[in-house]
Amino acid sequence: MTDHDKKKKRVTIYTDGGCLGNPGPGDYGVVLLYGKHRKELAAGYRLTTNNRMEVLAAVVALETLTSPCHVDLHTDSKYLITVAKSAARWQRNRWRRDPRKPQIAANVDLLERLLAASHRHQVTYYWVKGHADVKDNERCDELATQAAKKEAVLIDEAFERAHPDITPPAAGDFEPPANLPKGKIKTVGQPCRKCGCPVEKRVPKRQRKPGQSYYYEYYLACPRCNTMYLVDAAKRMLD
Repeated sequence: MTDHDKKKKRVTIYTDGGCLGNPGPGDYGVVLLYGKHRKELAAGYRLTTNNRMEVLAAVVALETLTSPCHVDLHTDSKYLITVAKSAARWQRNRWRRDPRKPQIAANVDLLERLLAASHRHQVTYYWVKGHADVKDNERCDELATQAAKKEAVLIDEAFERAHPDITPPAAGDFEPPANLPKGKIKTVGQPCRKCGCPVEKRVPKRQRKPGQSYYYEYYLACPRCNTMYLVDAAKRMLD
């Protein structure tokens, strides 16, 4: 580590993004922590996707920093962690995730901003379990939900330009209930903490990975906004 690196501030960031309908009205929330300083950011968009909001939350957080920093960025989005690790390679491949195939990666406009914003900093990403009482992760979710309730929401121009066939919902069509639950989601039928829709049980499609010590037999998910909840009752240990 150089002397220049040692002088960098260490900043802790929590981010969260969500979407009702996916695509539909979306939002993000950000908490930045440095020493005794705390900054909170949030915004809502009339039509976007869950993954775009997760990436945009990280982009906004990093772009907010005015000087190069050591950044510990916490997110409950595995998608964000995957694209953050892979974006530079995809960019070298002209944004093809697999250079042997013609398909272009999704959300290139935001990935370009993420790379540019990350270039000034040393960023380490940490995955945290969503809706598991991690204080500042929960605060990001609250900020995002509050942003979604505002009447005047922003326009995700890149997404709407690429999807002219999708009509933005009328104001208030997806407005979350005023008093959403704050406790853990444990059983089928409980209202989603994001939008209030009753959650349902789903079975994971992925195969178990070599060396995996446990797996979840099922999980709970909101059929409306696709928010996922892992429950202890579904956890199974492997021999």
